[in-house]
Amino acid sequence: MNGLGAVAAFFREGGPFMYVILGVGALTSAIAIERASVILSAGRVRVDKLLGKLVTALRSGELAQALQTCRSGNAPVMRIGAAILNQPGGTTTEQALVSSAEAAASIHLPPLTRRLSYLVMLANVATLLGLLGTIFGLIYAFSAVNAADPSQRSALLATGIAQALNTTAFGLIIAVPTLALHSFLVSQVESIHDQVDEFSARLISLVVRKRDVA
Repeated sequence: MNGLGAVAAFFREGGPFMYVILGVGALTSAIAIERASVILSAGRVRVDKLLGKLVTALRSGELAQALQTCRSGNAPVMRIGAAILNQPGGTTTEQALVSSAEAAASIHLPPLTRRLSYLVMLANVATLLGLLGTIFGLIYAFSAVNAADPSQRSALLATGIAQALNTTAFGLIIAVPTLALHSFLVSQVESIHDQVDEFSARLISLVVRKRDVA
């Protein structure tokens, strides 16, 4: 039996719960792909390179150019940089800059974690559905042993046990990678938070020093 045939047999022998678990897996994949795309895109900005451009622009007195640099992307770090540089009336007090950074962070950072908790929930659902399929498979197996003709008992018992084991395995096949991916994405979000904190502190310090020199 080739690999594809083995997978088809595995799925078929698992019984109806395999289709439900497959649906959970499809929903999990859609959420995971969408979240990974958003989060990995948000963390792709190189802070040192961005700060280098802003330092060059600000030292040349080109505030508009520095602001345009930050507005050229949608990553949280760039949006927060734009909020720091775009002060009403040209205010450059440290408290005002910090308040602007915090306000922008409260807007642009929370969307990164949107729907991430669904991955944990769906991983648990896949596991529980696998266990539920196991219970139904065992019920079927033992019922078959009691009610079937002796010549059919072994075949029916094997069918029930296959359903029990396959649903558990399939549920775990969905759940384990989902939990691993959730942990990875959470670590990436935390990294972006750290990136934003570092960038905000360095940019605010730069703007305040430029004001003091001026």
